[in-house]
Amino acid sequence: MRRIAVLVAFLLALGGCDSGRSLFEVKAVAAGVPSLAPFFAEDSGLGRDARVRSRAVPGGLQQGDTPGLYGGTKQQGICDVERLKQFLTAPRNDRKARAWAAALDLRTDEIPEYLDRLTPVLLRHDTLTLNHDYKKGKAVPFRALLQAGIAILVDQQGLPSVKCSCGNPLRPFEGDTSRISVTFGDGNEKWRGYDRAEVVVVRPAPRKLEHITLVDVQDSGRGIERPVGTTGEADGDFDATERRAVPRLAGTTFGEASQRLAEAGLAVAFGGEEPPSDRARVIASDPGAGAELRFGAYVTLSVAEESGTEGRASTPSPSASSIPPVGSRPPSSTGAPPTRTGPAPSRQPASKEPPGSVPPASSAAPRSSAPPTATGSPPRVTSSPPRATSSPPTGEPVTSSAPPPASSTPASSAPATTTPVTTAPVPTAPATTPPAASATV
Repeated sequence: MRRIAVLVAFLLALGGCDSGRSLFEVKAVAAGVPSLAPFFAEDSGLGRDARVRSRAVPGGLQQGDTPGLYGGTKQQGICDVERLKQFLTAPRNDRKARAWAAALDLRTDEIPEYLDRLTPVLLRHDTLTLNHDYKKGKAVPFRALLQAGIAILVDQQGLPSVKCSCGNPLRPFEGDTSRISVTFGDGNEKWRGYDRAEVVVVRPAPRKLEHITLVDVQDSGRGIERPVGTTGEADGDFDATERRAVPRLAGTTFGEASQRLAEAGLAVAFGGEEPPSDRARVIASDPGAGAELRFGAYVTLSVAEESGTEGRASTPSPSASSIPPVGSRPPSSTGAPPTRTGPAPSRQPASKEPPGSVPPASSAAPRSSAPPTATGSPPRVTSSPPRATSSPPTGEPVTSSAPPPASSTPASSAPATTTPVTTAPVPTAPATTPPAASATV
């Protein structure tokens, strides 16, 4: 009996420790369902949702410039930005305007210019955001899961900013996406095709966008290039079925590689909760340079970590012909927390500053660490031999998808000269470079 009592107490103690980690309550928001506490009535004609089946992606974290992240249609007017502007600048709605602006860290006089920089799109994935109700004259935030097909406005870095049908302001989701509890109710019943492993979170693109590349939700073979700040009147079409070659990326920084892929209509798959630093050096891509993929296909990059510490293990690359189910990777939104084999990347909180305040990502090369020197106490000499150093990488692109050897360029072959002495020659340690850590991004 005593042993059983001790075991029960031990289990209760473990349960108490785990219960301290509370879940993040998330409210499901279905497409076409009116909000209970909207800033503006759903029948105001501000926007209309569409029927879109959520798509699986490799990893729950997506940058705002990911090609094909959002969708569109040939029909204009999924978001009536001008009408929203009229509502928010009307004197009778001054109280709502002040609450609306405060939710987005704006002043009321900044609202018209801010709206002019937003772009209407349709969600192609069930997306986590921080939504806001309007209650008692204030914007009340709540974590929300927006269903694919909901019309939203995105800012210049691709972040969800406004829910079109009701005008509710949106902010980036913050919290542990592996510990969320989604509640369906108030007419927002669990929709067909809902899969917790397919939920995504959008993080800002590293630079301001000029165009957003969309996929027609009614015709997946048609791509749409929409200039930022327009509502569809200046759309350009392109063939989304045309194959696109993977550019040479080895030797570039992660920030440069991401931009090149986006310009080519291809996407980056992240292996962790956050992408590597823009300064991290790319050593290989999978598929490799020259491989032809469809629009929006994902390319996995391997990088050498700046610190020279042990890196994360690589994960399988998505197929070139189809996007694999995200269930094969640790889900970032629900279920058990993702398992890492190396140090976790630093979390960068989403910026709350207005669009345009985020500086471009740095493209400076990572610092190389000094090679180790020989240990022990050598005999004294009149002049010390110079230590061998490793040459910096040549930057020659690697066309193979396989990661190159950790040491890319041997130390100089010229022998070090020393002043002759009567004692035995000093042993010289071979030049080494710290192995490049591999990370899947």
